[in-house]
Amino acid sequence: MSPEKFEELMMTAMIAVLVAFMAFIVWDLAKKSKAGRFGTMILFLALGLGVLGFVIKTLVIGGLEGF
Repeated sequence: MSPEKFEELMMTAMIAVLVAFMAFIVWDLAKKSKAGRFGTMILFLALGLGVLGFVIKTLVIGGLEGF
């Protein structure tokens, strides 16, 4: 495996770990602040939109470069 391919795979894996850790942080914040069901949904919606924007950006750039 070339170093470039390894770096690409590790970056993707580490971003996934970071997103999962951010989801845990939001869940913990909602739990500690007693946000309730609706407040927790709003918090996760905000996080989800940020992650969705990152995924869309990656797909658009990949599409322009031809994957």
